[in-house]
Amino acid sequence: MSAADVLQFVLSGITMGSVYAIIALSFTIIFNATGVVNFAQGDFAMLAGLMAVSFIGFDLPILVAVIVAIAATGVVGGAIYALTVAPIPRAGHFTSIAVTLGLSIVLQKGAQFIWGTESHMLAPVSSRETLHFAGATITPQAIFILVTSALMMVLLYAYFKHTRAGQAVLACSENREAAGLVGIDVRWVRAEAYVLGCVLGALAGILVMPITTMSNTSGLVLTIKGFSAAVLGGFGSAAGAVIGGLVLGLLESLSAGLISSSYQNLIALLVVVLILMFRSGGLLGTRTLH
Repeated sequence: MSAADVLQFVLSGITMGSVYAIIALSFTIIFNATGVVNFAQGDFAMLAGLMAVSFIGFDLPILVAVIVAIAATGVVGGAIYALTVAPIPRAGHFTSIAVTLGLSIVLQKGAQFIWGTESHMLAPVSSRETLHFAGATITPQAIFILVTSALMMVLLYAYFKHTRAGQAVLACSENREAAGLVGIDVRWVRAEAYVLGCVLGALAGILVMPITTMSNTSGLVLTIKGFSAAVLGGFGSAAGAVIGGLVLGLLESLSAGLISSSYQNLIALLVVVLILMFRSGGLLGTRTLH
């Protein structure tokens, strides 16, 4: 196997890892602000992707369809938060996990009722030929995923560091009770963080659909990958979510290329387990968003 082949696997891994990183970030933001581990996170990615397909079918331009799908997912997320998550602000982790797992099933079955069980894809951003780099090839869609992911992370950093709304989320992630005592509307911040997490999940679903299919059950896979990435990086750490997503993507791609694609998920998750055995808090383990 040549160096160009290895580079090809690395590029592919970073591309998928960027998507996992976004979902892991959405887990982190929701958990830090609300204390809820949202196991329906991947289903919001699925929902946005399938809605985008439908909107394109209504002859909307693809950019408009994507924006509307992401916005609609945020609205659905806000409604779901008000109905299911907001009533359990002080519930234990097991209760919140049970609620979000039930929500995941509802979203999957709802998607099956609307779109059936067929798999769908979105058209890539460009039909141009693949680009070549040091013997490896990279598609315009992969470049789009990497650039969009990087831009989104920069915008998130600016949002949390330089806006009052973002700083309120940070304050609630540190100490919700203290944040409330200094005048922050904790209930509103919790809802804001939940919707933001849903929108990030929606973005991940839109980005990945041109390179893989999406069906009503695809959200479960994305949930597992995003959660694994968040745990690997250190659940609660924004930087850890990004690193965990990239590492997981690289593990999958290198396992598929160097060993067998049949075992790529098994090997990647096994490595995650082994890492956590020796570093239980993950690579950058901390509970607060930073």
